[in-house]
Order: sequence, then C-alpha cells, then structure tokens
Amino acid sequence: MAVDEKLQTVRHSCAHVMAEAILKLFPGTKIAIGPAIDNGFYYDFDFPKDTKFTETDFAAVEKEMRRIIAGNHDFVRKEVSKEEALKIFADQDYKVELINDLPADAVITTYEQDGYIDLCRGPHVANTKEINGQAFKLDKIAGAYWRGDSNRPMLTRVYALCFAKPNDLKDYLTMLAEAEKRDHRKLGVEMDLFHLDPEDPGQIFWHPNGWTIYTTIQDYMRQMIRRDGYLEVNTPAIMPRSLWERSGHWGHYQKNMFITESEKRLFAIKPMNCPGALEIFKSKQRSYKDLPLRLAEFGHDVRNEPSGTLHGIMRVRGFVQDDAHIICTEEQVAPEVAKFCKLLKRVYHDFGFDDLVVKFSTMPEDHVGDLATWERAEKALADACHEAGLNFEIQPGEGAFYGPKLEFKLYDCLGREWQCGTIQADFQLPSAERLDATYIGADNQKHHPVMLHRAILGSMERFLGILIENFAGAFPTWLAFEQVAVVPVSSEFDDYAKQIQETLVAADIRANAYLDDENMKAKIKNISMEHRTPYILVVGEKEKAEGTVCVRYRFSSKKPQETMKLEDFVKYVQKMNEEKGTGI
Repeated sequence: MAVDEKLQTVRHSCAHVMAEAILKLFPGTKIAIGPAIDNGFYYDFDFPKDTKFTETDFAAVEKEMRRIIAGNHDFVRKEVSKEEALKIFADQDYKVELINDLPADAVITTYEQDGYIDLCRGPHVANTKEINGQAFKLDKIAGAYWRGDSNRPMLTRVYALCFAKPNDLKDYLTMLAEAEKRDHRKLGVEMDLFHLDPEDPGQIFWHPNGWTIYTTIQDYMRQMIRRDGYLEVNTPAIMPRSLWERSGHWGHYQKNMFITESEKRLFAIKPMNCPGALEIFKSKQRSYKDLPLRLAEFGHDVRNEPSGTLHGIMRVRGFVQDDAHIICTEEQVAPEVAKFCKLLKRVYHDFGFDDLVVKFSTMPEDHVGDLATWERAEKALADACHEAGLNFEIQPGEGAFYGPKLEFKLYDCLGREWQCGTIQADFQLPSAERLDATYIGADNQKHHPVMLHRAILGSMERFLGILIENFAGAFPTWLAFEQVAVVPVSSEFDDYAKQIQETLVAADIRANAYLDDENMKAKIKNISMEHRTPYILVVGEKEKAEGTVCVRYRFSSKKPQETMKLEDFVKYVQKMNEEKGTGI
C-alpha cells in the first residue's frame, strides 16, 4: 500500500502541535523526537520528576491541541547554523545531543508555529488549518529508551491517531474495536488454545486444541513443499561459535543470540537455520547436476528479543519457521524465485489471502560482501520478480546483512497488513570467505552456489496468531481443531452419538461426542461460543432410526440446519477438507 505523503505531512505537523500543547500544560518537559507513523504519530517526552503523565491527561491535551489548530498558525521554516541551533534549544538536552551529532557545516532547519519552535527537517503543512481538529485522537502511552539504548533514559512515548477526515478516524476506531474482539491473546484463552507464562517470557505452551491447528498447518505445508520438490531436513539446536563466526552471525547478530558454554567452548542456540543447511550441502561433494537442491526445515529457532517487544504469539523468543534453503547456480535464481512465488500465492489462497504487496529490500549499511556482488544479487532478484509477474516497492537499505530480499505482505479481513513470506538471495554465506560451499560445474571446476533463503508463513506461531484474528476463532473446516460436535437430545441416544463420533474419526474427521448430563441447548451454546465448531450434529430417535444426522452449521455461516445421511455428511466434510478454502 503506497504511503500517502500528504497525510504523513499532516500527521507530522500534528505531532508538533501535540508537543506544543504538552509543553504548555506541563512546563519543564524535555522533548525528543516525534515522527509520523502508520495511522498517526508519536512524540517522546521526558516529563519533570514530579509529573506523572497518564491517559487521564489526554482530554486536556486534545483540547489544547484543538485550540492551537483553530488559531490558523503558519508553519514557518528557517535555516540556522549549528551555533544558532544550540542557542535556540539550549534548555532541551535531547535536541542539543541531536544537534551536536550533526557535521559543523550541516544545514539545520527549524519549524515554528504559534511561538513553538522545533528542530525538524520537515516538511510540514503551510498552516494549522490544514489539520482537521476532529480527525485526531491521543491513543496510548508507552516507554521508549532514548535512541533505543537501554542504558539511556526511559522516555514517555505518547501515541496518537491522525487522519485526513473525521470519518476516517471513526472507521479506524471501529476497526480497532473489532480487532480487540479478535485479539488472539483473548481468544487463545477462551478457546483453550495456548497459554503464556510471565516467568518464561516469549515461550508458548500449546494446549491440545491449539496444537491440533498448529500440526494441521504444518502437515499441510509438508504436503505442499513435498509436491514442489523440497527435501525435509533437521539441523542441531545448538552449534559452536566457530560456525557462527564463519557465517557472520557472531559479528552481526550476536546481541540476538542466546550463548552457552560447555567444556570451555562457546555455543549458540540457533537463531536461524541457514548455516545448518549449508553444512548438510557440504557433507559431500555436489555436482551441478544436483542443483537446485531445495532443503526444507521446520526449524525451531530462539532469539533474544527484548521482553518489551514481545506480543502474545505474534512476537516470541522461541518459534518455528517454515524455512527452506534453495542452493542453486546463479542462472537458476530467476526460475527458482518464480517457482517459489507460485507456491506462495497458492498457499496464501488456501488460507484465504489473495491480496499481496511485495517489497524489495536492498543493501543495508551493515552488510557483508563487496558492492559488485550485492549489485549482482539485487539484479538477479529483481529480474526473477519481474519474471514471476510481480510488481514491487523498493525498501532502500532494508535487506539482510548478507543479501537483498523480497518480502510478501498480506491483508486480513480488517485490512491490516502482515509481513509473512520472504525470499532472500545470498551470494555471501556460500562464499570462500564464509562457509565455503562448492559444487563441481559442467567445466569440471569448483564453483560457489547461490543460496536462496525463503519462508512462506514466516513464523508458524505468528501466522497462527494472524489466522486466529482473521477468522475470529471461527476457523474454516479444514483448520478447525474440532470439526464436528455430536450432541444427543438425551442420554438415551448416547450410544448412537458415540457411534457417529467413531465413524467420523475413522474417516479422519476431528469429532467429539458430548455425552455429559448438561442440557442440550446449553451444550450447543458452549460448543458454538467456546469452540466455534463448524458442524453440530443433533441426534435423537428419528436420526437413530433413519441412520441420519441433523446438521446445525456454525452460527456465523447463516446456513439453515438440514438432515443428511451420515455417509453423505462424511463425504461432505472430507470434500471440505480436501478443497481447503475458508467455507464450511
């Protein structure tokens, strides 16, 4: 989705207005930075020690912001010298630090509105009247270390929503309310899918219901990659420092790694699977006839994510990637990327996602390898993307430290964007300077292959979290942990209900028979609300006599109940499982 530059300018200008309002209401506050972000903006503040800023202060700040906006104040840009800037912001320590970091001859700009001056590159709207006073709303407060450094002061980050029109804000707030209902953390508890232990941050305890969905997704992916020519492997969870040094991860990724020592040697729990895949490739001499070699791994990785960044099962420390590494010649990059793109689109379709955005990330500042190699890698990936019929947006400097990448973003039913799939072209890891992987070419000489790192779902855990929220827990038939619930009208028909359940299970349909003494209507209500089961079979005297079932479809389907022969119902559910898709 393309960035609306005009709206981002409005948001950034509104951030300045918020800073002005807070400085007026809370004298002595120090200001840091206030950029525009998706759906709004934030600004970081260092409030006086005797001031406790909370969400109860939002109304007063919003009122003052609207007063400022109504004043129709111009945003005045001014270029100043470094010396002048230091004088202007002498009482603002964070601004002074930013100024001091600039070169002596830097062009420094300030923006002023209503007597409030801020250090800023801009741009801004011409006048505060371009900000709609009814189209913004202060949203939440969070802590943020100055410059992201945990050794620096903790600042108060105030987030705000901001849109062009009041109706846009209203629509977004409606979406947020719906998203709250769908929150995977809430539904995870209600549906008994998993739990998170505060004493073990970033780790997931999967319960039978959740694990059933998890393994269903994993089995599906195994089937898809097997059909697409992948060979599944498994690599060690802990590997020595020497390997991580050669791969470059020790120097470029160590802060995210869990380190352990054994017998006076350092080891790391693997944060990713790529070095292990190359070790398998190197275990014997390969020929060009062996390429491309597609090695898939559901690799369990662990990364030392800061506890403040963890979020339910969406961002965790321990997770499994639907990972794969395609080891190929440079000439094979384009067709392999195109092949991957076709597989990715098929998989996303089966989960109900057809709208995709592709981002192309180029060489970052922190990288390994020479410029010429990077240029070759970026060209190969871009050519491959075009060959696959995909358009992409450039993300300059956002590539991995070892190579450029394509990122695939999908949209859920609420229009939210999720980055899931990726494919990365890596000329570095197999090189002589790194892990020195080689194959014998048609010329009978040794050559270094290219490694394509790719994932479709990304993290299994995160993707399942997306699915929970997208479907609001009402999973399509093939994914539901309980596909069928059998409910007898009374205990007299428990045997028939149990017989039906056994028939369904024998046909690989996930079914439970509810034979307790609870009232039938109460059973159906609980099954519908807690399990979101696609089909509830109500059976009594008539059904037993005729060998039928009364099928009640999930409430959200709005399908009327109907009576079916048991064998016909079995075929129906098997067909739904086979076809995948999002229906019931």
